[in-house]
Amino acid sequence: MAANHGTQLFIRPMKAEDSEAVLAIYGKGLETRNATFETNIPTWEDWNNNHLPHSRYVALENERIIGWCALTPYSKRVVYQGVAEVSIYIEPDFSGKGTGSTLMNALIQSAKENRIWTLQSSIFPENPGSIALHKKFGFREVGYREGIAQLDGVWRDVVLLEKKF
Repeated sequence: MAANHGTQLFIRPMKAEDSEAVLAIYGKGLETRNATFETNIPTWEDWNNNHLPHSRYVALENERIIGWCALTPYSKRVVYQGVAEVSIYIEPDFSGKGTGSTLMNALIQSAKENRIWTLQSSIFPENPGSIALHKKFGFREVGYREGIAQLDGVWRDVVLLEKKF
């Protein structure tokens, strides 16, 4: 789908066979303690059930999965069916090289095609790369939640960002 900086970076829809690589990259995000409040890697069944069936992509460089993106429904209520939360995870060795931008572009296009009207993200302030990526694609900061939840026994804040179509 896209070439990037002379490397062989391609984006394609995620397949069930990608589950091991997707969960491994997610696990590396968990280890940073700056990507999510979650502390355990889910089963593929749980991961699959918690994400929308559309707008799932993997980034490959030389046929190796180095990142992924997906959407989670904001709510089960019908009135919010067009609101989704963004997840983008990149292999640590490949961050800052355009992979996140390529994934975000694919995610936004797919979200529009699937009648999503608002994308949102809750990002730790200690993750400036993710905040910058979202702002690059027109997300705006709409709030700051202090001590919203604990991670490893420490109350953590999040920056709320959203993009409306």
